[in-house]
Amino acid sequence: MKRLLQLAAKNSIALGVVVIVLFLILPLPAQLLDVLLVLNIALSIMILMITMNITEALEFSIFPSLLLITTLFRLGMNVSTTRLILSNGYAGEVIAAFGELITSGNIVIGFIIFFIIVLVQFLVITKGAERVAEVAARFTLDAMPGKQMAIDADLNTGLIDEQGARLRREKIQKEADFYGAMDGATKIVKGDAVMSLIITAINLIGGIIIGMVMGGGDIGTVASLYSKATIGDGLVSQLPALMISTATGMIVTRSVSEGSLNTDVIGQFAAQPNAIMATGAALVFLAIMPNTPHLPLVIVAVILFTLSFLIRRQMRRKEAAEVAAQIQEAAPPPLEAAPSETDYYKDINNVYSLLSVEPIEMEVGYSLIPLVDESSGGKLINRIVIFRRQYAQEMGFVIPTVRLHDGSMLGTNQYIVRIKGEEVAKGEILVDYYLALEPSNPLGEIDGIETIEPAYGIPSRWILPENKEMAEIYGYTVIDPLSVMLTHLSETIKQHAYELLTRTETIQIVENLKKTSPELVEEACPQLISYALLEKVLRSLLMEGIPIRDMVTILETMVDTMSSTRDPDLITEAVRSALSRTITRRFCENGQLRVITLDSEVERRVVSSLTKNDHGIYLSMGPELLQPIISQIAECIPKFADLGIAPVLLTSQVIRIYLSRLLRQYFPNLCVLAFNEIVGTAQIQSLGNISLQNVPGKKAVGI
Repeated sequence: MKRLLQLAAKNSIALGVVVIVLFLILPLPAQLLDVLLVLNIALSIMILMITMNITEALEFSIFPSLLLITTLFRLGMNVSTTRLILSNGYAGEVIAAFGELITSGNIVIGFIIFFIIVLVQFLVITKGAERVAEVAARFTLDAMPGKQMAIDADLNTGLIDEQGARLRREKIQKEADFYGAMDGATKIVKGDAVMSLIITAINLIGGIIIGMVMGGGDIGTVASLYSKATIGDGLVSQLPALMISTATGMIVTRSVSEGSLNTDVIGQFAAQPNAIMATGAALVFLAIMPNTPHLPLVIVAVILFTLSFLIRRQMRRKEAAEVAAQIQEAAPPPLEAAPSETDYYKDINNVYSLLSVEPIEMEVGYSLIPLVDESSGGKLINRIVIFRRQYAQEMGFVIPTVRLHDGSMLGTNQYIVRIKGEEVAKGEILVDYYLALEPSNPLGEIDGIETIEPAYGIPSRWILPENKEMAEIYGYTVIDPLSVMLTHLSETIKQHAYELLTRTETIQIVENLKKTSPELVEEACPQLISYALLEKVLRSLLMEGIPIRDMVTILETMVDTMSSTRDPDLITEAVRSALSRTITRRFCENGQLRVITLDSEVERRVVSSLTKNDHGIYLSMGPELLQPIISQIAECIPKFADLGIAPVLLTSQVIRIYLSRLLRQYFPNLCVLAFNEIVGTAQIQSLGNISLQNVPGKKAVGI
């Protein structure tokens, strides 16, 4: 018995839906029907209160399903009440009381009021909610690609981690599903309103016919009896329906905010005392006009003036408290006078400090200093710290400290990134604007200053803050200035990470590995593998975006490979093969690897172009072969950009490293992978095939 009760409790909602369906068939006694009608009213009030107290629609994500259940429940009650009305002319105390309340002895007035309520629900609330839900569903779906790009941008800059990005992606998917479901659920509300009118007509006309034919009463008595019952039934049904329709409109028009609707309305009205006072003054002006209702206007004007006065007094108290708090803060200690430049450089050791080269430097213009200065609320340093941690977890390499300082020779909105003292990147941002990345098919044009996004080269516009929401509706990805600058900095560091790996950092990596694998380190470094060779292999991996976190596998593979060769290139290729799972994970998306492939004849020609000299092996490829390869790869790369993934060229292990070095100068972001670096579970999809077309003496194959 206990197990049966537990099972029933677990499936209570499903059992409830089954019982509701049975209401359409089984007759219910008037006493039970009274309780269920009151329960229906209470449930609709509860749903309306919930929709007014949530801060975002997803907090009440069950609403579309709940809307269907409540509509079905209400229709079941209508069928039961219709059965009782047509049978007895009486459907319980609740319906009788509501019928008497709305008619008040006048059937015509009762019907007019009832139809006004139905029309308000059908023409105003339901129709408006249906349209809003339809537009919200369409805009939510159209904005999904832009929101996904914004999540990727925040992930790349280190603002969020993988878990945060996954949660935000799930939220976007849930929003799309919710508004899609709401678009369909509003059709149920519309159908419910239509059905209410039909049931009302059936109750009235059918009741009068049955009363006169079967009961034998006169037309006046029968019409009065069934009219009250019909109006009471319709009102008991339409009141919950009206509240549910209002809740539907409330939830689809609810934007994301920090508080409930009650809090937002009170807070935002209280922030505008001038508007309240101006409204009171307008009412006073109307009150002094002839032939106007003076007393009501004056009463409301006095209430508004009083409310405005109380709000102003509260605001002044708050401002005074803030000023007092600032005065009580301790003054900062006076700064000691800095020595003059001549006195400072009298010490020769201070002169030597000028010879040092910073690994990473970033100079910013005057207007960008607030983004960097922590004392002014700048968050760039914190964001860089997050990026360093994320990059270390992902790639196994700790980025050196980034030195930030102002650049007197720069424009006010410019910044420069230097690697080892030399400029490698430069950009310009507008602090008081947002950067809107243009989608492929925008829903509309947005006013702004045209520019190019510095990190990825995407056409963009600098827009004013008040245009941010409209740009997002049109499908633009909107990024704040700090994120633009940090994204450019992080992408520049990723591209030059291999240059930042020094001998000292290599030794530090090995020393860190001693904590977990001391025997391996003792065997490998530096007796068998020199730090110079290890640094070269690690640099080669970082140059092509391969993580070096798995140092155990890297060292073990190097130890095994050095028994047959000491060529750094061959050792690197062996290490890449050992890191196949890491490489596959890094370049695969949902288990699918999209690549450009080489025709077999092209591979044969490339292999025949390998030349060996005293410095090693290199590709000696003539322009008649090189030019078609480069042009066809350039045609394929936009396909990867449309998918938002890095371009990958898949080839054999024999030519991979040499082809990668050759193509890097033409396509810096192209990843060249070998077949043996991809695990067997990955699904390979070719987006293009490089053939021998346009090569003299060869048959054209085509892509």
